[in-house]
Amino acid sequence: MVSAEQMDSLFFSARKAAEAAYAPYSKFRVGAALLCENGSVVTGCNVENRSFGLTICAERNAVFSAVAGGSRRFIALAISTPDSVECVGPCGACRQVLSEFMSPETPVRFAGSGPDQVNTTIGELLPWDSLHDLAV
Repeated sequence: MVSAEQMDSLFFSARKAAEAAYAPYSKFRVGAALLCENGSVVTGCNVENRSFGLTICAERNAVFSAVAGGSRRFIALAISTPDSVECVGPCGACRQVLSEFMSPETPVRFAGSGPDQVNTTIGELLPWDSLHDLAV
């Protein structure tokens, strides 16, 4: 179980990660922070490219960095989009990658610069994830 204090700290890490984003085209910075099963936190930010298809989202950047560092199980995720007042959740590609490494019950928090935040789960972000059945 992830505590509210852990989620607050994780969101702070995501907000800090967004400061490192390379977003000269969209001007839309995103930061993500993963709480790994071993208690470590791995962050990522979006990195744009003139060829938008080569851009990497913050969430996938964090997952790929964590996997490269030896972590494969994550127990919480926070996403910060400080250039939006509204809460902005992960894109479809990120939702699919996240579901590869997290159980449907994994808590997720995302928020923009406004007062609102969304507290949800991977399962709510990607319902009917039948691809998990294929891995068995």
